[in-house]
Amino acid sequence: MQHTTLENGRWAELSFPQQMANIGSETARIYRALEEGKESRAESAFARFQELVDLTIKSGRTDATPMLRSAMLEELCRFRELYCKAYLERDLPELAAFNRYLDFFCFFRSSTSRRG
Repeated sequence: MQHTTLENGRWAELSFPQQMANIGSETARIYRALEEGKESRAESAFARFQELVDLTIKSGRTDATPMLRSAMLEELCRFRELYCKAYLERDLPELAAFNRYLDFFCFFRSSTSRRG
C-alpha cells in the first residue's frame, strides 16, 4: 500500500469531490505515462489509482443516506471496472474521456479551496 497515511482514516475525512480529484490526478499520470511510452510509471500510477478507488469504496460515505450511499458505491465499482478495462486494453481515447470527467472534480476542488 502506497497510501498508508490515507488508509488510517485521513481519506474518509476528505469530501467525495476531493477524493475524486485525487483519483483524477492518478489517472492523468497514467495517461501521460502511456502517451510517453513509460510503462513502469503507468503501472505505478495505476496501482495508486486502484488503491485510491478502493479506499473511496471502503470509506463508503457514511454521511449519505443509505439509498445514496448504495448508488454511489455501485457507481464507484462500475467506474473502477470500466477504467481498469480501458487501462488494460490501452484504450487511450477512453482513458482521455475518463480524465475529462475527473477534471470536473479537480476544478470543483480548486474553486472551493480558494473560497475558504
